[in-house]
Amino acid sequence: MQVQLSPEKRYFSIGELAKAFDVNASLIRFWDKEFDVLKPKKNAKGNRMFTQEDVKNLQLIYHLVKERGFTLEGAKTHLKEGQKKSLDKYEIINKLEGIKEQLLKIKEEL
Repeated sequence: MQVQLSPEKRYFSIGELAKAFDVNASLIRFWDKEFDVLKPKKNAKGNRMFTQEDVKNLQLIYHLVKERGFTLEGAKTHLKEGQKKSLDKYEIINKLEGIKEQLLKIKEEL
């Protein structure tokens, strides 16, 4: 899933992420409690503020659970065993999908 969020922005609210991922905020909140890789900061009001790193981890969690059908325990194990490798592969796949979209647009214009 390609999530469109501003790369210049440092922190994202749970509402922004829920909208970007097209899920309920409660799911993001639940994943925050379940997955140790998510470490959002909390502002003075106690609201979660997610960093760019958290967004990358959320994309990977979303990919594993929603797109590949992992159980929560399976996704946790997968993240613990090869988090860096998994994240790198996921980022490569995302970039390749973006390139594919660009190439298809160019093809249509020819």
